[in-house]
Amino acid sequence: MANIKSAKKRILTDKKRAARNQAVKSGMKTAIKRVRTAVEAGDKSAAQEALVNATSVIDKAETKGVIKKGNASRRVSRLAKAVNGIG
Repeated sequence: MANIKSAKKRILTDKKRAARNQAVKSGMKTAIKRVRTAVEAGDKSAAQEALVNATSVIDKAETKGVIKKGNASRRVSRLAKAVNGIG
């Protein structure tokens, strides 16, 4: 355990940030999963709605610094490609 006051504070803030980042990542994964299940079911309208939501969630995660810019754009691109590939 840390003895210095600033180190103790750093431990607490790191825990808060880690919990917040984990919540954002979890929400992002859920949004991506909804798009993928709609694509697998072949439901294009539901997939498009889920894609709009997932894109928003992914962009917010990127803005908050949870994922990097290239990672976010790659995820959105792959999801859009999957939705557009529905017959």
